[in-house]
Amino acid sequence: MEGLSRSILVGIVPLIAFESLGSKELVSYVYLVGAVFTLLITLNVGSLERALQRWGVVTLGGLFLILAALFLYIQYGPLFALGIGMRSAAASIFSVCMSLYIMDYIGKRDLTRNESRRMIHAGVAWLIGPTLGVWMYNTIAPGIVFLTSALIAVSMLIYFWWLRLGSNQVIRKAHSLTKNPMQAIHRYIRQPRLRIAYGITLSRSCFWVALFVYGPIYVIEAGLPPWVAGALLSGVCGLLLLSPIVQKLADRFGTRLIIISGLLLTGFSTIILGLLQSATPVGIIFWITGSMGGAALDVLGNIPFMRSVKPRERLEMTTVFSTWREGSELLTQIIVVIVLSFAPFWVFYLVLGFMHLASASSASYLPKRL
Repeated sequence: MEGLSRSILVGIVPLIAFESLGSKELVSYVYLVGAVFTLLITLNVGSLERALQRWGVVTLGGLFLILAALFLYIQYGPLFALGIGMRSAAASIFSVCMSLYIMDYIGKRDLTRNESRRMIHAGVAWLIGPTLGVWMYNTIAPGIVFLTSALIAVSMLIYFWWLRLGSNQVIRKAHSLTKNPMQAIHRYIRQPRLRIAYGITLSRSCFWVALFVYGPIYVIEAGLPPWVAGALLSGVCGLLLLSPIVQKLADRFGTRLIIISGLLLTGFSTIILGLLQSATPVGIIFWITGSMGGAALDVLGNIPFMRSVKPRERLEMTTVFSTWREGSELLTQIIVVIVLSFAPFWVFYLVLGFMHLASASSASYLPKRL
């Protein structure tokens, strides 16, 4: 439900920003401001949890989704940037809290199967959301899609509280609370496997940021109608429904090999996008092939961290690890701004592709029996 609330706006927000601001550079600045806000929230999730408890932090994430829909609908400059930040912050909050709940209740041996099943549910939401959002925005009324996003967030909060307070409680009080991640960053950096795990997830997320922000713009610049943007985002998100196949491949060939293969596929696809230079309909093919690698990484990308983190450091390290979302949003926009200051936009795709190849190289140092 949280994914559906966000995905229904994912194909619309970049197009609104591009139409209102008129250039990819200004769009990048707006997303950069939103990423800074999100990073500040994520780095203080530990403090928020101590003040509000985990259920309160989840509730705050739901409220962020509701306010984000309102601010994005208003389309006033500072509020628009804040809406983007709140939307990303909500995703980060759910990522942190969900990871902690998973590690509280699910053993290491079941992590791969759990992630596969979780990605199927997420895939359904992201398969439906982008196309539905673009269709509602262009066919019914712009305000309806933002209202729908907010109502889904409200329904999600009601369902969460029912799980927590119902007669057959599914979600119980957190086993323990997170600590301030600022105190754990140094410890995290000192552990090679955790550094590699962060690099894998950061690279994967940078590709998705590029796709969700610049993919719809790419479609318009290629001369295709707006509905293609929604169809592209829904189609690539639907690849998550193939997560059982990814799980079986990981069981057969090893998690490490599939992770490396996913990074290579995404990296080479992005490099080809750069070599094409200007946006063309043919480029859509390489967005899709890159997404195939990204989908495999979505299923398995968190496994190196979950299997490498020490139980006694799980809570602190999870909050640090979960900054990959904000780090990727911040890093992607910084790269775009730097590239546009001295080169055409297509150079960004080359930089992104080589980042994935570097992550694939680092992943080769993970244990074979990951």
